[in-house]
Amino acid sequence: MFAKQFIDLREDNKIAIMKLAAIKETLRAEVFTAHDKLDTEIVAGTASDLMSDMLTGPTNGVVLLTGLNNIQAIHTCIIADVAGVVLLRKKRPTAEMISQAREHELPLLSTPFTMFSACGRLFEKGLRGVERSPST
Repeated sequence: MFAKQFIDLREDNKIAIMKLAAIKETLRAEVFTAHDKLDTEIVAGTASDLMSDMLTGPTNGVVLLTGLNNIQAIHTCIIADVAGVVLLRKKRPTAEMISQAREHELPLLSTPFTMFSACGRLFEKGLRGVERSPST
């Protein structure tokens, strides 16, 4: 069911790396932009509806799961250099969101799952959060 080539457990760093394609598969997500970026390596995940939180933590190589369905979410992800964004609960991006994401080559997806379920599914596959402590 889950192709091995999508996940790379890096024992030396104790982190799991997932390709965006594996996240798409795991979350049964629809892709709206940057279809050619599905081979992007994702080193961690984060989930938030507070975009100010996205500007405080590590975001390079990170996928954001959010229920916030507006242009501010896209602008924040562009500024924070997020590797991809997944809208939750079957939310569909607006034309303006798609346009901005496309212009900046930001992968934009949507999943039917809630934030809790989506995070759990990715965690189960080995993706961890942005915290780097082995105890978390």
